[in-house]
Amino acid sequence: MTIALMIEGMLEDLGFEVAGMVMRLEPALELAQTITADVAILDINLDGKQSFPIADILRERGIPFFFATGYGSKGLNDNYEGTFTLKKPFLTAELEKAVERAVG
Repeated sequence: MTIALMIEGMLEDLGFEVAGMVMRLEPALELAQTITADVAILDINLDGKQSFPIADILRERGIPFFFATGYGSKGLNDNYEGTFTLKKPFLTAELEKAVERAVG
């Protein structure tokens, strides 16, 4: 939770609006189905459950996303190999570049 709040603060400092933040898989799945967003940032581990089903929904809906995780790209499953991953911890400037990269 603390790290998520720090990332939210970093995004707001960069001038981005945070449309939603959830810490557990089930509410995140619901949000992924309804949210309107320019980009999503996913942690691989949400309270012990992997976030790949959320990524599946975002991919189907055409919402760009990337992973921000302490696992780095080694934590990705085969379906998401090659997806941009920002390794925690990271600096605000690195987060900004990752968002810009995701939205093109």
